[in-house]
Order: sequence, then structure tokens, then C-alpha cells
Amino acid sequence: MQSVIRIGSRESKLAVAQAEFIRQKIERFHPEVKTEIITMKTTGDRILGRSLEQIGGKGLFVKELDQALLNGEIDISVHSLKDMPMEISEELPILAFSEREDPRDVLIYRPGVSSLPEEAVIGTSSRRRGIQIQKMYPRAVCRSIRGNVQTRLEKLSTEGYDGTILAAAGLRRLGMESVAGRYFSVEEMLPAAGQGILAVQGRKGESYAFLEGVDDPASRYAAAAERQFVQALDGGCTSPVAAYARGSGNELLLTGLYYREETETYFTDNICGNQEEAEGLGERLAASMKKQAQEADKK
Repeated sequence: MQSVIRIGSRESKLAVAQAEFIRQKIERFHPEVKTEIITMKTTGDRILGRSLEQIGGKGLFVKELDQALLNGEIDISVHSLKDMPMEISEELPILAFSEREDPRDVLIYRPGVSSLPEEAVIGTSSRRRGIQIQKMYPRAVCRSIRGNVQTRLEKLSTEGYDGTILAAAGLRRLGMESVAGRYFSVEEMLPAAGQGILAVQGRKGESYAFLEGVDDPASRYAAAAERQFVQALDGGCTSPVAAYARGSGNELLLTGLYYREETETYFTDNICGNQEEAEGLGERLAASMKKQAQEADKK
């Protein structure tokens, strides 16, 4: 084993906090292992003026870290699973999934406001969040907003937004729960696949014994079901697709959201089964919801 394990991370405060969480986990379970965090700016971090859909999708947040892994400049990388592409290179497998943090989305009001006006301007670049927030606030207008957590909060004060939506997990990891206005239940706003879970990526064929104690089986099963559901629906970075799985014993309950572009409407459904069949549950729920949508189109 190397004398120092190099952990790759994006430069934002949240990304570094996430890498620090994994670093502490490694050193807690393997005190003989020394680690360091190496940060880098990704293409997705540099281009903030356009939507992810316009600039190439989620892969732009991992491209530089992937290359650093392949070049041997870092030993592992840490990502928020919800921000990772659905297609993962066989050469750079996900080795561990962290215990899930709060999966909910949070509405944050602009300073001095404790509720949204009827015709609120809400900052979000996520179609998943946009279609669900407009069901709760029909007269609200969603306007694109990009940047890290701190940047979005600054824009909330200066660029005419009444509110913005962030992941609760990110606020908790930054110790910023105090800015939260309203927490949406997962029933009100179904999360993105993998929301609240950190993914640790490494190189194929190498030994990663130091990650024992980092991987959480419950998160691994949930991630498999949620990501397979999205993949089966061809969902990518900006596709308004959502999935959330929760376990109870050996059972896994998966809920999915399917958006119909033709009618600009969405519906949710769920499936329950053994956690060992997590990917199969994702496949079956996607097939069932596709069929429901096709039958609705015939009516």
C-alpha cells in the first residue's frame, strides 16, 4: 500500500467537505493509512453561464478527476453520486457508497422573507425540481441558477430570486442547516437518483482494502435500484427523472418519477422487492411506467 492515499476532489467547499468525510472514515477504520486531499477545478465548475444540457451534461464534473485517476495523479476520487453520469467507465469503477445523508430537497428563501409570494421566481437549473415545485406553487416561475452553494446563496440576495432549492445533504455537510426555509418530504419532491450518497471511485484491478468500513450496503442497494431505473428510462443530466429507494430489512421500496414530454405531465409509481434484486427492481419499475405512459397516450 502507498504511504499516502491521494483523494481527488473538486475545489468547492462542499466537495472538499465530502472528501474530508471519506478521509476521516478511512483513517478511523484504518489508522495506519495516511491520506491527503488534492483538489482541482472541473470544466463544469468553470462554465456557469449556460445550463448543463447546453455544455455537455454531468460528465463535465468528473472529467478532470477521471483523467487524474487514469494518470495515477490521485488514488481515489469522491463525488456526490447524484452528480455522476449514469454510464461509468469499466476502468474507473465505483468502489464504495457512503451512508446516505438526508435525501430531501430544501427551499431557501431570499434574506428577509419567510414564505414565497404567489408569483415567485425560483432559482433552479434542475428540470426535476422545476416540474415538482410548480405542482406545489403553480404560479411560480423557475429561472436558471448555477454555481456552488455559496454562489447560489449570493445570487439569491442580488439577482431577483425569491427562493432557490438545494439538497439537504449538502447543507448538512457544510453545517449550514440554518439557512433552510422549507424541507420537502420525499413524497412532495422525489429526489435525484443517489441524492445524499457519496461515491468513491478508483482504478480497476487495484487493491482498495483501506475502503473497508466506508462502503454502506444499504446505500449500495439503493443506488443500484435508483440508477438502474434512470438508465432504463434513458435519463441523463437534465432529464426530469427521479428515483428514491428505502430499505426495511431485506426489502427495498423503490419510487420513481416519469415525465411525459408530449403532455408536460409526470406521475410516480413504486415497486417493492428483495434488495438483492435492486437493479432488477429498477428495470421493472421503468418498464411498468413506460407501459403506463404508452397506454395513457392511446386514450
